[in-house]
Amino acid sequence: MSDLERRYLRLLRAYPADYRRSRGAEIVGTYLDLAGPGQRWPSPADAADLLRGGLRQRLRAAGAADLLPGVRLAAVLAFLTATSLAAAWSLLELRPPADLTLPAARPFVSLGIGAWIAWLLAAVVYALAPGRWARRAVALAVLLTLGLVPAAPLVGLPRPPLFVLLPQIALGLVALGLPDALPAPLRAAPPVAVGVVALAGTNLHLLSPERFGGTYYIWTAVPVLPVAAVALLAVAVLLAAGLAVRADHRGIWAALILLTPVGLLALQPLAGAMDGARTSVAVWSELAATAVVIGVVGPALLPLALAIRRRPTRSPNLTPR
Repeated sequence: MSDLERRYLRLLRAYPADYRRSRGAEIVGTYLDLAGPGQRWPSPADAADLLRGGLRQRLRAAGAADLLPGVRLAAVLAFLTATSLAAAWSLLELRPPADLTLPAARPFVSLGIGAWIAWLLAAVVYALAPGRWARRAVALAVLLTLGLVPAAPLVGLPRPPLFVLLPQIALGLVALGLPDALPAPLRAAPPVAVGVVALAGTNLHLLSPERFGGTYYIWTAVPVLPVAAVALLAVAVLLAAGLAVRADHRGIWAALILLTPVGLLALQPLAGAMDGARTSVAVWSELAATAVVIGVVGPALLPLALAIRRRPTRSPNLTPR
């Protein structure tokens, strides 16, 4: 047995044991036939292909073959939400406080403008080149958003608050599952949403700098995230209900996946509800505690649903002796 064959067999462990016994030799043989002369390691594309195939077969064995389509659906909804929010925050960033004594990264409100521009560029990339390049653009936007936290104290400039950054990062992580191909109207949805937000921002009667600008703590900016949470959850639930009518459960999986980003988007009202206070901006300790609960409970719902789906049901005709 060659080193290359041995390494392909190791990757084959991603598949269920029964599947490996029935088709393992055929799969490895196909990859070996396509391997180049002197090749000693599986190519990254082959490794990714085997891992994806193994995950798909394990989900099928668990009775959750529609989970991966649900991941892709959740990714599209998360990406649409993230880019729309980035457009809104970009508008706010372009309106620094008039008082020069207030902290700001002039000519912008904070360092967040760099991350928001990255998200807007990701929307353009997705419209032009969906697939690998779009996912790379999303990954870059997520890294830039995450990098704002250590960068702000290093350069001594303000950044967006964590209750703005956390849901954006969560949406971005879900958006990494964007599908390789989508119809042109769906690919154009994120740029169109960005354009709608931008046009709304140019209407000074609707969103003047005094109403939406200067700081992320302004009374009109704080409700943006809870409103986005309600809209995203409503769309996810409606899609899940509509698809379930046709015995298509990907909408249910998508809704489960999106619960964590939705919870983080609604962090302010959820944190305020912890002590019964109805303040527009909760205190830091309440926000931190609520974010931890959401970060633990939300992701745990998916494996719990998989375990319930996999558990065999007892026949009603069987009675214990």
